[in-house]
Amino acid sequence: MANNQTVEELARKEPGTVVGKIMEEVLQKKAVDVHFEEEDDQQWAIVKVHNEEEDLELGIRLYSGEKWALQIGYYDDEDEFIERLQPLGESEIVLIPGTLQKVMRKVLSGEEGLRVPGNLLLK
Repeated sequence: MANNQTVEELARKEPGTVVGKIMEEVLQKKAVDVHFEEEDDQQWAIVKVHNEEEDLELGIRLYSGEKWALQIGYYDDEDEFIERLQPLGESEIVLIPGTLQKVMRKVLSGEEGLRVPGNLLLK
């Protein structure tokens, strides 16, 4: 869990670094899944990456109104899922390729996930 706390701290202090790490991994994938999720009265599009060894999930969410957030999820020592959100500013949002931003907007407005080729997101 110490590692997860380090990621949380990094996300608070340097969210752009975490966004960059997520983008590195996403852009190397053959296919990228952008999911549509909802909980209570909120809806969002999300792209996630998983670190199986550390049981860590990192994601970038897009909410209505062009609100972006970094998501950090992990299991604590009692096997309970912990999720933290960090709002993203313009300096972090520009690190997300324009094509991925468009796909995420489409998923959010259409309320349906999409799978796209990873190399398409490089454009």
